[in-house]
Amino acid sequence: MKIICIGRNYTDHIKELDNVMPTEPVVFIKPDSAILPKEQDFYIPEFSDNIHYEVEVLVKIKKVGKHIDQKFAPNYYDEIGLGIDFTARDLQQQLKSKGLPWEKAKGFDGSAVIGKWLPKSNFENLNDLNFSLFKNDEEVQKGNTKLMLHKIDDIIAYVSTYFMLKKGDVIFTGTPAGVGKVEPNDYLSGVLEEQELFKLKIK
Repeated sequence: MKIICIGRNYTDHIKELDNVMPTEPVVFIKPDSAILPKEQDFYIPEFSDNIHYEVEVLVKIKKVGKHIDQKFAPNYYDEIGLGIDFTARDLQQQLKSKGLPWEKAKGFDGSAVIGKWLPKSNFENLNDLNFSLFKNDEEVQKGNTKLMLHKIDDIIAYVSTYFMLKKGDVIFTGTPAGVGKVEPNDYLSGVLEEQELFKLKIK
């Protein structure tokens, strides 16, 4: 499986990091070794002093597809989830300043939290999903998929132009504003439409 991530998909998050507004989806990939094992704590890596949380709505691909038309994209997934794209912000900024790829800052071990999966049929409108991240029981990120610059079906169509999608692949659809640093002993939990889909401790 592969983890396909979409960056800069919420206007407020683009502004908070002072990034340029993209004209098309910003795509990067995490290796499968980035997945944090279920029920495991997240350990801050020794190479970074500024790990940020980024909560995101996830989509799990259910069959092989290539050059998928946007109108057929819903046929390629049945499950929606929530996760965290942990980012070594200090390392990312160093790499960006040199025009280098972000992989070391985005794809390190344990950097992808994948919560519980829910049937997409549970939701009336996937383009109007509320989700939040809580840090030590305080809401620090709050988003709604209606604010995404590129919607789920558009993302699937776009990504499949470049990468063959396979069963089990996971798409991270981008994070809203409110990203921030984690510290040892922090406790994070993610909620999608009032359902808690993950919780973890920071070590």
